[in-house]
Amino acid sequence: MAQQTNTTAIIIVALIVFGVLGAMFLTNTSNQGNFENTISATGYSEMNVDPDRVVVYLNIETRDDSADDAKDENSRISEEVMTALRNLDINEEDIQTQNYQIYPEYDWSTNTQKIKGYVVTNSIKVELKDFDLVGEVVDKSVDAGALVSYISFELSTAKMNEYETGVIEEATKDAKSKAESIASGLGKQLGEIVSVSASDYNYQPYYLYERMDSSGGVAAEEAKDAATNINPSQLDVTATVNVVYKIK
Repeated sequence: MAQQTNTTAIIIVALIVFGVLGAMFLTNTSNQGNFENTISATGYSEMNVDPDRVVVYLNIETRDDSADDAKDENSRISEEVMTALRNLDINEEDIQTQNYQIYPEYDWSTNTQKIKGYVVTNSIKVELKDFDLVGEVVDKSVDAGALVSYISFELSTAKMNEYETGVIEEATKDAKSKAESIASGLGKQLGEIVSVSASDYNYQPYYLYERMDSSGGVAAEEAKDAATNINPSQLDVTATVNVVYKIK
């Protein structure tokens, strides 16, 4: 009797396993059929737009044998820079501290690690809607003791969102047009949309000035020269959209 029960149980388990495998096979076959009857197209769009702000990235760097002295000197220069910027009637919300660091500087000349002093850096971002202020911002900041890391034309968050909507819409239309051409070439028509993904939206700031290896007075004069009589350059805003359609 026990042997008959075990045999029955084995048969039931086997039926369940074969049922699951059969369902998996049918599902895979169905999915394969759906995959084979779809068209995937990638649309691309690019817009040339005017920047609505220019951004000056400042760096205040001090060194000293004492970390406290390096920090105090950095604070003094930073306050002078901030005062100069306030005197130009720049809003406080348009002046942001991006990074503040204190770290040791090592001397490896004797093949051993020896602290020779401390470095303090304070990075400040100044956003300007009035492009005519760039020259004064650079002049006053450099005269107060700061270095200019970058000067770039950029987009505000509001403008980025505005252009994003338009460029993604155009990229979607481009994807549809390409899919229609593919379907027509196959003697088919587009059916329902299976999936849509905006895989990339991007814009690159235009760098009017970028500090390279030069430092001190050389870099200061280069930045002042770059900030004289600047002309805004257009920015490239791009988007990529991938759309998958059924075909019929």
